[in-house]
Amino acid sequence: MVEFFAESTAFGAVISILAYWIGTLIQKRWKFAIFNPMLIAIILIILFLTVLGIDYDVYNRGAEYITYFLTPATVCFAIPLYEQYERLKKKWRALLTGSLAGVLASLTSILLLSMLFGLTHEQYVSLLPKSITTAIGIALSGELGGIPTLTVAAIMITGVFGNICARALCRLFRICEPAAVGLAIGAAAHAIGTVLAREIGEEEGAISSLSIVVCGLLTVLAASVFAGLY
Repeated sequence: MVEFFAESTAFGAVISILAYWIGTLIQKRWKFAIFNPMLIAIILIILFLTVLGIDYDVYNRGAEYITYFLTPATVCFAIPLYEQYERLKKKWRALLTGSLAGVLASLTSILLLSMLFGLTHEQYVSLLPKSITTAIGIALSGELGGIPTLTVAAIMITGVFGNICARALCRLFRICEPAAVGLAIGAAAHAIGTVLAREIGEEEGAISSLSIVVCGLLTVLAASVFAGLY
């Protein structure tokens, strides 16, 4: 059976889609934030590969086809931006300031935690792009001399964690303004969080989409500076 999976070029893609589909069914059945389809899919795939003893490279040969859609999927977030353009135009100062604050908070926390836990420079720069979308994060990690696979893992964990906790955190800190909610989710949890923001409301989704772009650009500029600090 392992040989069959190893020879199949579509194995990784099929398993990924199937695992995510199971995750959506579980989320619909038990409507708890912890039952995030992405998180469930990750757990199921890890268990599947571990139990059958399938090497990650074998899985990734098929799963990498899905990554080709990352950039087009990210571009699709331009649709809510267009729909909410007039509202966004009136709040551009707040959005720019909030995005800058989010990027600096993310990079500074990574710097301090890396120093606290004694991470290597390679590990440190791999974590710097954790709060931006995968398409940008992988390229940035490679340019900084990081480990792209570690960057992908950090981005996924950040996005899933943000998707799970965003609603509760907004309630806890009484953040009700749609612009603030969307900006916070997009700046902290990139595309995976933006999916949640779209579920909350159109304005939240549009602003979260915009923050992905702005925070991505600001992170690319600021990460090169932060990379030299540790």
